[in-house]
Amino acid sequence: MFHRRPALRIRRRTAAAVALGLALALTQGTSSATPAARAPTAPSATALTGYAIQSTAKVTDPPSAVSRPGYPTPGWYPAGARSTVLAALLAHGDHPDPFYSTQQKRIPAADFAVPWWYRSDFTVADTSARTYLDFSGVISAADVYVDGQQVADAATVSGAYTRHELDITSLVRPGTNTVAFRVRPNDPRKNLTMGWIDWLQPPPDENMGIVRDVVVRRGGPVALRDAHVVTALAVPSLASADLTVKARARNDTAGPVTATVSGTIGAVSFSQDVALAAHETKTVAFTPGAFPQLRLSAPRVWWPAGMGEQALYDLDLTATVSGAASDTAHESFGVRDVKAPLNADGARQYSVNGRPLLIKGGGWSPDEFLRWDRGYAEDRLRYALDLGLNTIRLEGHIEPDEFFDLADRYGVLTMPGWECCDKWEGQVNGGEPGDKWTAADYPVAAASMAAEAARLRDHPSVVSFLIGSDFAPDRTIEKTYVDALRAADWPTPVVAAASDNSAPLNGRSGMKMSGPYDWVPPNYWYNKQEGGATGFNSETSAGPDVPTLDTLRRMLSPAELDTLWKDPSAKQYHRSPSAAFATLKLYDDALAGRYGPPSGLDDYVRKAQLAQYENVRAQFEAYGRNAKDPAKPATGVVYWMFNSGWTSLHWQLTDRYLDQGGAYFGAKKANEPLHVQYGYDNRAVSVVNNRHAPATGLTARVTLFHSDGTQKYDRTVSGVRVGGDGASTTALTLPADVTGLSPTYLARLLLTDASGKEVSRNVYWLSTRPDVLDYEHTDWYHTPTTGYADLTGLGSMARAEVRATASTTTDAGTSTTTVTLTRTGAGRAPALLTDAHLVDGRGTPVLPVRWSDNQVTLWPGESATLTATYRTADLHGSAPRVRVSGWNTPTATVPG
Repeated sequence: MFHRRPALRIRRRTAAAVALGLALALTQGTSSATPAARAPTAPSATALTGYAIQSTAKVTDPPSAVSRPGYPTPGWYPAGARSTVLAALLAHGDHPDPFYSTQQKRIPAADFAVPWWYRSDFTVADTSARTYLDFSGVISAADVYVDGQQVADAATVSGAYTRHELDITSLVRPGTNTVAFRVRPNDPRKNLTMGWIDWLQPPPDENMGIVRDVVVRRGGPVALRDAHVVTALAVPSLASADLTVKARARNDTAGPVTATVSGTIGAVSFSQDVALAAHETKTVAFTPGAFPQLRLSAPRVWWPAGMGEQALYDLDLTATVSGAASDTAHESFGVRDVKAPLNADGARQYSVNGRPLLIKGGGWSPDEFLRWDRGYAEDRLRYALDLGLNTIRLEGHIEPDEFFDLADRYGVLTMPGWECCDKWEGQVNGGEPGDKWTAADYPVAAASMAAEAARLRDHPSVVSFLIGSDFAPDRTIEKTYVDALRAADWPTPVVAAASDNSAPLNGRSGMKMSGPYDWVPPNYWYNKQEGGATGFNSETSAGPDVPTLDTLRRMLSPAELDTLWKDPSAKQYHRSPSAAFATLKLYDDALAGRYGPPSGLDDYVRKAQLAQYENVRAQFEAYGRNAKDPAKPATGVVYWMFNSGWTSLHWQLTDRYLDQGGAYFGAKKANEPLHVQYGYDNRAVSVVNNRHAPATGLTARVTLFHSDGTQKYDRTVSGVRVGGDGASTTALTLPADVTGLSPTYLARLLLTDASGKEVSRNVYWLSTRPDVLDYEHTDWYHTPTTGYADLTGLGSMARAEVRATASTTTDAGTSTTTVTLTRTGAGRAPALLTDAHLVDGRGTPVLPVRWSDNQVTLWPGESATLTATYRTADLHGSAPRVRVSGWNTPTATVPG
């Protein structure tokens, strides 16, 4: 399940590299090896493979010397093709692990207060073709030199998202050539780049460097750029689709040229001649009116995961001059239709191919040092699908092309946009961080929007762009963005902000950003106010997500682990640099108030997992149940956040190491395809159907138990029917009072199909005393709780024995371990939230792993069979083992 796919066939938005093309070898460092000369027969595009980097504080030679072939670089650091300065230093071993304890503080920020040189050599066997440097992802700006000559300055190459193509034809020579970037320091409050807001402790270098590929393009007299496909799908029939193919043909010579631009989409081909004057650029368009073959019948439609196929098409274009290929372009695209109008309540309601859907998402974080790892990104996207999420929101930190390729192929919707609380919103964000814009910022913003629009528009996974986050742009900035998006044929909704704000051209956002970001009780999510389950909540959660004990021991020192459970008021370096989130006090007070004070680290962590399970589950369940509510329906919820870029104590459904705790399995439970759940607001037992087809012949049963396992109430309802596409129905409602129920009690919900097979099981720990919220004193990050539910009765539950057996099969590099858990022994108490962890021979978790189910609760005599799927190589040669633990179950490890 988690084996890595082979690399995608062709990188998006670069000219296709042809095996018999120009011999262009790109090498790291100062190597002068030159391949044998070869006649140019086709265009090519090849990325630099890496750099030698050094601080300008240690390089006294002028740029004309540093950027010439053969310049000596002893003592310089090797850096990858996409690397910040600090990422390169960490790879070189210059600093200790910044993810552990407070070791990141030991990295001197002064080292990054001056520019750094990035230097790479490339070889060209033949100079008869034209040569260009094509790049983006420079943080924050750079002066660029080729073979001793400056080709761009930092005023031009500015901003993380701007894209640049520099014609260096007149400078390159046969053999070794050198490109050098003098990269300026980054300050996200002053530069239109990337920052970390309050997500984590920011890296000391502020991510200065080059984080996307620098590509050397070779081609003929006519260049093809900006190739894309505009699709128009017939909705709701889906019976046909019109495709319009566009590209820019550019004559890079001083004389007139006639080029033939031809293309294919599968078996469909098309062609036209284009006359170009000297240095002229024309848009070449192939429309269904002129080329009827571009009107597809019965197209293969792209759907989000779980709704249909993730069908993709390939566009290939070639510009030919005098019978020779001058340039090529390739794009993958999908045929789909996205709409997101405002509903009657002013909330944004997304639909794909005519079918409305509840956006269930998570906020995405890249690695803190922006180290791109395709396999790691793929693992996290698979986790998102495992959790039943359908969307990833990228607030800034818009990932490279491969991320969106993966999202296209997995069917994960994405919502990219600009970030808050820094330069991007400096013009409109009141007193928050971020300098006001100067005249120089407007062209950078326009170029950033144009570049990202061109890069993302053909990805069917991209369903909108948020041009604001906490604030909407003013009219001038908004028009800058809208003009760039329109010029790029942007195909999906443009949203003014992630908050409840409006912009002059795009109107109301249809989203809310009312929090919470810190602890609230589970019943909060059912109240249709503030962040509760109504409308579209673009970022929200109950804040802290304490990871598993395995991860905590990897990230905190023994002293920090001691403080974690003993001192709620202590500042937690691994939470946030924000004063609002510096401690875990709100969370810890609730943990102690509801479950009882922790008696030690183990007790603190197990209570944390229990609390996070119930809270995350409630958040997604409330939004899921209310998706079709006729009164103020829920249309979207984005858990803040899906993951963290470092070792964190908050805002994560999965931790840095991809371990899974209560938050993960609470989300997985809430979002299962056919689901039975309890409503904290009205005691209703509801069935939610996330499948397309209706479900009939269901039986719902609810049983209430005293915390010692004594049964106090039982009711079964048969003949339950629920519609599809997120519909819900109430199967029964629990009475307000049940005789003899203890202050802390358990509710077991079971859903079976017409054959009697269990299709959903859900267990709640509840209290006769509810949590009490003080809405009058709500602030931007939480609503205070003035009274806690009494869940302390869980602390007196009797020990419950669980027998575990496991076996493993392996096929093509993927292993599956099957685990059977059985509640054995005497007594009535269930084994509450029993967790199975796959570990290797040293007891280290095997990650990533996909469990069919986990953290299950079993009554005496009950069994559950779980499967874990993972890469065999992640066992590192040892035999698998399964560690079983739980709220009231002794920890034991069995062979797998």
